[in-house]
Amino acid sequence: MSFNIRLGVAKDGPNRWELRKDLVVNVIKKFGPDLLGLQEVFPMQAKYLKENLPEYEYYGRSRLVDPQEGEACSVMYRKDRFKETKKSTFWVSETPNEPGSKSWDSSLPRIVNLVNLKDKKIGGEKLIFMNTHFDHRGKVAREEAAKIIKNRVGDIEKSMRVVITGDFNSGEGSKPYQSLVGGDLLDTFRRAHPIRTERESTFTAWNGRIIGNRIDWVLCSPHFQVLSAQINRAHEKGRYPSDHYPVTATLNYK
Repeated sequence: MSFNIRLGVAKDGPNRWELRKDLVVNVIKKFGPDLLGLQEVFPMQAKYLKENLPEYEYYGRSRLVDPQEGEACSVMYRKDRFKETKKSTFWVSETPNEPGSKSWDSSLPRIVNLVNLKDKKIGGEKLIFMNTHFDHRGKVAREEAAKIIKNRVGDIEKSMRVVITGDFNSGEGSKPYQSLVGGDLLDTFRRAHPIRTERESTFTAWNGRIIGNRIDWVLCSPHFQVLSAQINRAHEKGRYPSDHYPVTATLNYK
């Protein structure tokens, strides 16, 4: 599952974090993902998620210089399923190892948080799980971020399985999409639903909007078979857990 949970410090009135945090947890629990990529996670949101999803391990380094301050795109994974062998962060900038760095027309520092995992249920099979959030303003920054991630994936051992979640702030057919999807990476939703329609918005606008672009994706390497993929439009009496819909994919090892 990839889920932009909307930053908890936003002045969202009736949609503020305190009034919808239970909806966020409920929608995660109902699907029960093995791997969960979250965007726009502030420290108090991280605390709530860790307390209410104790079956998951959490890694969420902030995009700022201080690893505990500000917004993160966090990863969570089931403790009973995976063992972490490595965790790391890189910035999608011209200086990827410099904390807080940003380049091109990016309005904010942007990162990829990733974990190397061993699947305890499937004989220690290895995979890399990445999660990111592309800049909402910088067109060039989004294009360059996609190239950086694609190059990173290209540098990974060819036998290694990869799953990438994120809010890419880019629609299907955009330059970032064209850079990322193909070859080493599959678009799980398009694999499951080959015919594109206008009813694929992953942005709720808080009102259940369905017409629009699919800017939240789950990507995977060709080592997986895509069994299903969905835009999860769950709501409760017209209340939505976030201004983004969570998107999900069910994958099987080939």
